[in-house]
Amino acid sequence: MNKPTLLILAAGIGSRYGGLKQLDKVGPGGEAIIDYSIYDAIQAGFGKVVFVIRHSIEADFKEFIGNKLDGKIEVEYVFQEIDKIPEGLSFSGERQKPWGTGHAVLMAADVIHENFAVINADDFYGRDAFVTIAKYFEHLPLSSKDNCMVGYYLKNTLSDHGYVSRGQCTSDADGYLKDVVERTHIEKKANGIFFEDENKNEMKLDENTLVSMNFWGFTPYFFKELNERFPAFIEANKNNLKAEFFIPTVVNEMIVEGIGKTKVLESNAAWFGVTYQEDRPVVVESIRELISAGKYPEKLW
Repeated sequence: MNKPTLLILAAGIGSRYGGLKQLDKVGPGGEAIIDYSIYDAIQAGFGKVVFVIRHSIEADFKEFIGNKLDGKIEVEYVFQEIDKIPEGLSFSGERQKPWGTGHAVLMAADVIHENFAVINADDFYGRDAFVTIAKYFEHLPLSSKDNCMVGYYLKNTLSDHGYVSRGQCTSDADGYLKDVVERTHIEKKANGIFFEDENKNEMKLDENTLVSMNFWGFTPYFFKELNERFPAFIEANKNNLKAEFFIPTVVNEMIVEGIGKTKVLESNAAWFGVTYQEDRPVVVESIRELISAGKYPEKLW
């Protein structure tokens, strides 16, 4: 059986955070959140990790990763850049950022030939999530058109220091995803949790709403869907400076068109991450608590 691959999206610069948050050292041994994700993936049986980065952060990123993963898991790097689009297409010269998470995944098409999970570099997902998705992969043939995702309860995924983006999920009675809607401005307030709709109106969300934290599971078939849909997206949005080709958008289109199914693997875990600098102390303390509880060694590598 082929071991699954972990695809880590690490090309973002972290404008709200104010720096290269993917490499912020939050563990007692100088570990970043990304280290704990890789450690959990190795424990769950993953055989390779692929980093999606940008050339502008390549030197810093590779210096941080160094050789600490040698002998532990196979490592590959791919690059997401604004001009990495299909030949013959064009876009506004004023655009400053690449084309979103779907574009990032597409960059790894040449190096991934097995089932793979996709995560953000700066989100802490918890060991159980990796074990759960690895077990699901054991029964998911490489030729399958089905996908999966780890879903978290909204109340367990918020920052106390500003807004976040989440994919709001709806699933059927059998636990398969019906749709996922990207909410790009969710904020916890004194009277509840709210998001802004496209007209800037505030809409309330239930705290137990299931959301995507961008922890997806795919077979190699998913690259075919991305390849077929990305050119049309570029053509339709070439003058839109902020349009992004989101993973949930492609998953939704597949659901609507009856192409495979997406299993929702629910998690009660409390997600944490560093969206803002003010989140950092909470992350550091949360990791120390997990180490004290015996979940991780004092020094990972």
